Amino acid sequence: MPTIKQMPDALANKIAAGEVVERPSSVVKELVENSIDAGSTWIKVELEEAGLSRIKIMDNGKGMSEEDCERAFLRHATSKISHEDDLFRVRSLGFRGEALASIAAVSRLTLKTSQGDEAGTKLYLEGGNVKEKEKSDARQGSEITVEELFFNTPARLKYMKTIHTELGHITDVLNRMAMSHPEVRFECWHNEKRLFQTSGRGDILQVIAQIYGMSTAKKMMPIHHETLDFTIKGYIAKPEVTRASRNYMSTIINGRYIRNHAVNKAVLQGYHTLLPIGRYPLVVLQIEMDPILVDVNVHPAKLEVRFSKENELFEAVRDAVTNAFRKETLIPEVEQKPKKAKEKDQSVQESFSFQSNGPSASSEATQKRESMSHPVVREKQPEPDWIKGDNTPDPIAQAVQSQEVHFTEDETSSGESKEDSRDRIPVMYPIGQLHGTYILAQNETGMYIIDQHAAQERIKYEFFRDKLAEPENEVQELLVPLTFDFTKQEAILIEEHKDQLEQVGLFFEAFGEQTYIVRSHPQWFPKGFEQEVIEEMVEQLFENQKVDILKLREEAAILMSCKRSIKANHHLNHEDMNQLLKDLRLSTDPFTCPHGRPIIVHFSEYELEKMFKRVM
Repeated sequence: MPTIKQMPDALANKIAAGEVVERPSSVVKELVENSIDAGSTWIKVELEEAGLSRIKIMDNGKGMSEEDCERAFLRHATSKISHEDDLFRVRSLGFRGEALASIAAVSRLTLKTSQGDEAGTKLYLEGGNVKEKEKSDARQGSEITVEELFFNTPARLKYMKTIHTELGHITDVLNRMAMSHPEVRFECWHNEKRLFQTSGRGDILQVIAQIYGMSTAKKMMPIHHETLDFTIKGYIAKPEVTRASRNYMSTIINGRYIRNHAVNKAVLQGYHTLLPIGRYPLVVLQIEMDPILVDVNVHPAKLEVRFSKENELFEAVRDAVTNAFRKETLIPEVEQKPKKAKEKDQSVQESFSFQSNGPSASSEATQKRESMSHPVVREKQPEPDWIKGDNTPDPIAQAVQSQEVHFTEDETSSGESKEDSRDRIPVMYPIGQLHGTYILAQNETGMYIIDQHAAQERIKYEFFRDKLAEPENEVQELLVPLTFDFTKQEAILIEEHKDQLEQVGLFFEAFGEQTYIVRSHPQWFPKGFEQEVIEEMVEQLFENQKVDILKLREEAAILMSCKRSIKANHHLNHEDMNQLLKDLRLSTDPFTCPHGRPIIVHFSEYELEKMFKRVM
C-alpha cells in the first residue's frame, strides 16, 4: 500500500485556513481587502461577539456574476493574475485566490452579490461546501456573512482570546485599512453599537483625527519627499507625541499596510535624538513605488514584503522624516485640559494650528481681552459638522493644505546652517532659576522653562559629534590590556573580520582559543568606557557583519556630553544663564537632549491668563 496520498480538498482548505485565517481579524482583513479591490467606496462591518459569532461585510463594489460567484470559492481561483509575470506587478490587495476558500472551509458562510443590473446570487456554504443557491436582490455590491467561525475546527477556538482582545485586533485592522484608503468610507459596528466611522473624503489627516483623536491630529506634521523610485507622503507626530511600542508606526506601500523593520528603523533614524529612550513616534507613511520593486508574495497574510531597493528606500524615508523637522519649532506647548468632552472639542478647534514657527496660542484672544479684572467669556461652539459626517469643509485639511511643505531629492543633502537654526527657536530672556535645575525665561509670547542639564547636553553633544566626525587615526596605549572572552561563533567572526577591525583602530590579539586581549584603542574612545565601546563593536559585527563606526562615534559623543554637562541643583548666575540660552539657539536641534528628553517647555501668554481666569 502506498504511504503517500493526496489530501482531499476539504482537508487542504482547512490547512490553508490555518495560515490565512488566524483569528476573526484575519477574516475581516481578507474580506475588506476584497471589497476594496472591487472598487467599493463604502464598506460596513458588523460584528457579534468580536466576530466569533458573526462577521458581516457589506460594500457597494462592482459585485459578481452568477458564474463567478461559485467559482470564487474554489481554491486558487482569482481574477487578479493570469501569468507568472503578473506576480511581479501586483497592484491589488488580494491575488492568491485563497481567502474565500479558506474562510468558507472553517465557517458557515452566506454570500449575496449583484452587479446591479439584474437579480443577484445568494450562496450558502458550510465547511466549504455549497448547500444552497438562489436568487438575491439587485443591490449593487456584495454582502458576506461569516457565522460560527471555527465551528468544525474546535481546537482552533482554544487559542482565541477574550472578546475585548479579539475586538482590539479587528479595530486595529480596520484602522490601518482606513488610513491606507481614506477615499473609502468605513463603518464598524459591534453588537449593534457603532465603534467608529470615517468620512471617505480622501483626507488621511481626518482619518487620523477620527482614530487617534483631535488633540493628536493637531500635533501631526505633513511630509512629502520624492526620489526617482519613491514618493513618500503622510504624517509624522511631533516628538512630544510618543508611544511605548512600535504599533503606532504605520507603513502603507501602494495602498497596502505592511510591516517592515527597515522602514521603521529609517523613521527612528529620521527622528534621531528627538525621541526619549524606549519611546516611539506615531507615524503614517504612504509610499508609492513601481510594483516591480516590491515582492508582496512572501507572507501568507501579505503583511511582510521584500524590497529590491531596500537601501535606497531606507535613505529616502530617513531623509523625508529628517527634512520634515528641519524648519520646525518643536517646543511643547503647555495647555490646560478641559474637563468635559464638549469643552475639549471646543478648545481643540479654537487652538488648532499647524504653524511652522512661533507660538501656536491665540494672540488675538489676548489682544481682545477686556480689563484685567474682568474675564473674557467665550460662547460654547457646537460640534464641527465635519466630525458628524456632513458634507462641510474639514478645518484640519484646510490647515494642512496651507502649511504643507514639499521636499525634493535635491534638498535632502543640504545641511542647515547655524544662521538658519536661530529662526527655529525664539530669543528668550532669563529671569531666574528654579531649584537650581530649571532656567525661567520670557519673551513677548509668554514664559519658557529650560532644563539646564538637557540644554548643555545638546550643546556639548553637537560639539563632540562634530569633533569626532573625522577623528585622527591615533591610538591610545593601555597600561593594562583589556581581556575579552567570546563564544566560539563570535571568535570565528572576529577572525573573519580582523582586517576590518584593524582599519578602525582595534587590534585583537589571541590569548587562547576564545579569549582575546586588546592593548590599545582609538583615541576617540570616551575615557573609562573603553570596554563597553569594544563590546558594542563586536555586537555590531555579530548582528550586521560590519562595524558601524559612525554609530559608535555618535554614542561616544552622547556619552561624553552627558558626563561633562552641568547637573541638577547647580546654581547659575544671570550671565551664565544668558550665555547658555545663546549657545542653545546656535544648536542645530535645540529642542531635545541627545536622549530625546525635551529641553524647553512654553507657557503662552494666553494659557497663563486661562490658568488665572483672566480669560474664559
